[in-house]
Amino acid sequence: MCQEAPDDMSWFSLGNAYKDADRLEDAVKAYGESIAINEDMSKAYQLQGQVLIQLDNPEEAGAVLTKGYAIAAKRGDVMPQKAIGVLLEEKLGLALPEVDASQAPVADVDPDDPNTIVDRRSGRPGQRLPDPPMRGPIGQFIFDNYTQDTWREWIGQGTKVINELRLDFSRPDHQKTYEDHMLEWLGIDVNDLPTE
Repeated sequence: MCQEAPDDMSWFSLGNAYKDADRLEDAVKAYGESIAINEDMSKAYQLQGQVLIQLDNPEEAGAVLTKGYAIAAKRGDVMPQKAIGVLLEEKLGLALPEVDASQAPVADVDPDDPNTIVDRRSGRPGQRLPDPPMRGPIGQFIFDNYTQDTWREWIGQGTKVINELRLDFSRPDHQKTYEDHMLEWLGIDVNDLPTE
């Protein structure tokens, strides 16, 4: 994907593959390429900083995470902001940077409107999907936690994944690859999912 159609998501996925293979220096470079293409990709800052901590490079990790924290706060990326905050405070012993709270989206939902929810990825309120997008606990979790806007954004990213990896959905291993990319992009930990 990075050779044929490099974009922020392909470099981000390569960074994750390198991280999983314990090729940490390569992971740092791949996350850096992702950030160079899309400087607002807060999750890439989080994981690059995490790998830099593993490489015992606290100074660079602190700089990356501090910038990522500010970007996540500005964009309203709630989950990456929290995760970066934990790395800064607990792993590096650094204070959280001050951010302009007035720029962050306000997560305000009318409790009487069943069609509006606060999106788990962005922290912003939005329109609920009309139905779970797939069967099983993953579909229900997405329905309960993500807005139509976020799901549409994933469909665009997912189409790139399908095309660039040439996925064939008749193959279970290709279905699993697609699902792994989706969970990664949405920020879903399999431990968050209810059992069937």
